[in-house]
Amino acid sequence: MLAKKNWHQKHFDNLGFGSRLADSVAKSMGSWKFIIIQTVLVVLWMTLNLVAFMKHWDVYPFILLNLLFSTQAAYAAPIIMMSQNRQNERDRAQAQADYQTNLDAKLEIEALTSKLNSIEVYKLDKIIRLLEQMERQPK
Repeated sequence: MLAKKNWHQKHFDNLGFGSRLADSVAKSMGSWKFIIIQTVLVVLWMTLNLVAFMKHWDVYPFILLNLLFSTQAAYAAPIIMMSQNRQNERDRAQAQADYQTNLDAKLEIEALTSKLNSIEVYKLDKIIRLLEQMERQPK
């Protein structure tokens, strides 16, 4: 028998290619690896343009580099927002699953409490009957 899928697996299975791509882009752009690689590339870009002997393709104040950053930001912001929206959906799904689990647990605890109470009443009734029988017996 196959194990029942949890809320996270169900949510992931419903994601399309674009959603998965947006999540992976947002995940990579929000990492130290991305920041370090981008910093190295920017320093390399500036260094090559400042010390280039033959051709400066982007002279100081690095307008082309600023254009690249603007383009990156223009695409990154909506992709990250899409990913955050999906994270909100995942959080809502998790909260709903947690609520349902808590509700099921509450109902089970109430049923167990009721059963324990009935066992307790049964035992008390039995003890009372035994005491009454002991009182009736001659000494």
